[in-house]
Amino acid sequence: MPTASQTSNALPLYVQISELLIRDIAAGRLLDGERLPPERDMAEELGISIGTLRKALADLTEKGLLERIQGSGNYIRQGGTNESVYAMFRLELLSGGGLPKADILEVDRVFKPEDLPVFGTSREGTRIRRLRYLNETIVAVEEIWLDGDCGFVRKDQLSDSLYRFYQKQLGFWIVRAEDRVTIKAVPDWAPEAFNKAPGTLTGYIERFSWADKPEPVEFSRTWFDTDRAHYVQRLK
Repeated sequence: MPTASQTSNALPLYVQISELLIRDIAAGRLLDGERLPPERDMAEELGISIGTLRKALADLTEKGLLERIQGSGNYIRQGGTNESVYAMFRLELLSGGGLPKADILEVDRVFKPEDLPVFGTSREGTRIRRLRYLNETIVAVEEIWLDGDCGFVRKDQLSDSLYRFYQKQLGFWIVRAEDRVTIKAVPDWAPEAFNKAPGTLTGYIERFSWADKPEPVEFSRTWFDTDRAHYVQRLK
């Protein structure tokens, strides 16, 4: 497992660990009935305290994804709820899973350009550009447009999970999304750290997201590195 880190805009460390394990379970990297390593060994491998690990495991137990047997160990249990901060994040490492993280490149409130599809109710929007990671691997660049009538977004308030930010800071929750997956050239604003140069064809996702209104409140576009990640949609 990768070493977990915590930055000023990151989720709490125990939530990061819980999310990492949830995504590994969903990807089949952790199997039903599998016994996790001893807690002390897991904590050392992840670079965290025993207390932080136990909070993460307690979260998994509450979701029905872990059974903790006194004197025996911690066992993965499929069939619980996979409710996750990143439930709508569809990119995974080629090997499966991976904890999503993000570096914020820009946050600007501007008029919506003509090349954007129609969404929301305002002529303005907040444009957020980010570099996305799975564990410590850079896998994507993304540009998210939030409709201006949804509220103001400050860069220093953002967390790795925008949907969690919307709920905590702006008072609404994304309830559904529609994705369109194809290929497209990497944009010219992509940083050098992204493995694909501007103009290179790569995986591309357009997403419309809805809250409690008939119009989508968010439109996003993501260019992902097909040498490092793939798009996964699981049906249940």
